[in-house]
Amino acid sequence: MDKRKDANEWKRHGIQGLWSLFTNSYLIGFVQGKIYKGKLKNLCVPGLNCYSCPGARGACPIGAMQAVIGNWNFKFAFYVAGFLMFVGALMGRFVCGWLCPFGFIQDLLHKIPFPKKIRTFRGDKLLRKLKYIVLVVFVILLPMVLVDVLGQGSPYFCKLICPAGTLEGGIPLVLLNKSMRSALGWLYAWKNILLILTVVLSIFIYRPFCKYICPLGAIYSVFNPISVFRYRVDREKCIDCGACAKACKMQVDPVKNINHPECIRCGVCKKTCPVKAIQ
Repeated sequence: MDKRKDANEWKRHGIQGLWSLFTNSYLIGFVQGKIYKGKLKNLCVPGLNCYSCPGARGACPIGAMQAVIGNWNFKFAFYVAGFLMFVGALMGRFVCGWLCPFGFIQDLLHKIPFPKKIRTFRGDKLLRKLKYIVLVVFVILLPMVLVDVLGQGSPYFCKLICPAGTLEGGIPLVLLNKSMRSALGWLYAWKNILLILTVVLSIFIYRPFCKYICPLGAIYSVFNPISVFRYRVDREKCIDCGACAKACKMQVDPVKNINHPECIRCGVCKKTCPVKAIQ
């Protein structure tokens, strides 16, 4: 059973890796220290992938939403909202488990050996509500309310919080461009502190950014119960052994709520079930 579960995990990681490479395939950007600005950059990718990453071929939906939500021209905002609703209604948080590059990085970090991995702790469930607050405050309200003289809002989540942007965009661009190094200040230091904290936490807590901070995961989670592709439990087969709940790294009990908002559709519960009750 464990071998089969491990094989499924590495299959998923393989797909995550290939998708990360595909969406960041502008490899010359890592040589020149410049970001891709072709027509594909007008399209959003499903997962959290920084627009400023030198290899990024598409736009991050969260970054795109912030960039236009405080803009007088709402046409592109409608596209971004429609894109998120379409992907969410089709797959829910499947994107988090199989396509998001930063989710892939957290998965690999969690595989680093550590004496005691933390599954849950007091306040864990309450802390998971934080990602919805981050979505409302930093992605929607601040870009809409705090605008410049031209009425333009700033991408506050990307600017103040997003560790994925620091890892994929901030650090590579600074390393590849000498001119940027002289302009570094407290904000860059703050973003690197958040990134280091996320990396360290990811070693002993499974996907801390996805659980507590990610606004994209917050959006997709709303669609989990109603998405076209979702899990189902055959109650006639289920023997209530609890194996699926024990195996879930997101601390979801599939028997109680198979399409829980925290489920990232990784498939571990399906592979663990001894009677194949999960489909």
